[in-house]
Amino acid sequence: MRRIAMFVAASTMTLSLAGCGVLNATGSSTSASPKKGNDITVGVLMPDKINTRYTNFDYPIMKSKIAELTNDQGKVDYQNAASSASTQADQMQKMIDDKVDVIVLDSVDAHAIADKVKKAKDAGIPVIAYDRLAEGPIDSYVSFDNELVGEVQARTLLEGLGSNVDTSDKVVMINGSPTDPNAKQFKTGAMSELAGKVTTDHYSYDTKDWDPGIAEKEVTKAIDLIGKDNIAAVYSANDAMAGGVVKALKAAGVTTMPPITGQDADLDAIQRILVGDQYMTVYKPYPDEAEAAAQMAVYKVQGKDIQFDALAQDQVDSPTNKDIPARLVQVSAVTKSKIKETVVADGIYKISQICTAAYKTACTEAGLK
Repeated sequence: MRRIAMFVAASTMTLSLAGCGVLNATGSSTSASPKKGNDITVGVLMPDKINTRYTNFDYPIMKSKIAELTNDQGKVDYQNAASSASTQADQMQKMIDDKVDVIVLDSVDAHAIADKVKKAKDAGIPVIAYDRLAEGPIDSYVSFDNELVGEVQARTLLEGLGSNVDTSDKVVMINGSPTDPNAKQFKTGAMSELAGKVTTDHYSYDTKDWDPGIAEKEVTKAIDLIGKDNIAAVYSANDAMAGGVVKALKAAGVTTMPPITGQDADLDAIQRILVGDQYMTVYKPYPDEAEAAAQMAVYKVQGKDIQFDALAQDQVDSPTNKDIPARLVQVSAVTKSKIKETVVADGIYKISQICTAAYKTACTEAGLK
């Protein structure tokens, strides 16, 4: 078991507990917090609208699960900060003032939000950090093994370069936002695979707010520095920025894209993969992550400590707190040949959503029917 600012534990314990009926138990330990009924309010704070996953998947899945767990009595106060840390701080303060029962927080700026996390704690409101590990006294964390995400991206990128990969091959790095702790972990994971195998020196950018427009400008700068024909591949930390990468390369006259990575399995990224504009994305099963966050939130305020502990078998450290209970969900790489067995099989997208008129031929070639 390795530690990468987090403990990564297998989920077999949780599965065995579920098999024994523990996850459906109604009892709680002697340290349980006072129970609340089903008439609870869960505050859900998402960071941006650039990544379509928050609106299309995370929030709706959480809302549905909370309704299921509370017999349709639980309420959800949903807010999206549109990439503004100050807006999110205001949204969280209002939730504290409104005395919501628990907050699920996906932070814009993990450091800046720490004061609001403390204020929530002081007000007796538990905070579940979601997807990004916020600083401050959070109660638990639900996300993915972020270093593993970077490793998967980099390994697949190297596969895309083929057996003739050389240390002189220039790979442009379009990393995530410097205010997002996940971005650093993605980058660390990627470099653990790329270092010594390709050249990334002087072509690495930390992209403010994960902004695709900024990513496009960064790739344009890299093209000016090294020439479009000398870019062997582009490591893009997510799909939205990968879209900006493709725009920059096409604007420079590139017709056959080098391997380009991504993350989040956005619909337009899946379509880019089909036509060869993007090589891969990382599929993170949002239903597993979002449902776990909803369960943690409800179990926490209802004092169901046994169920809560069964979900939080992992541990993570933030810069301010150690040994935070966590749930870490596994991920997988999606290339053209794996679209059907991942996002289609899991019901994220229907083939009809992917295979619109512009992609019919590519879908047929990929066996998507």
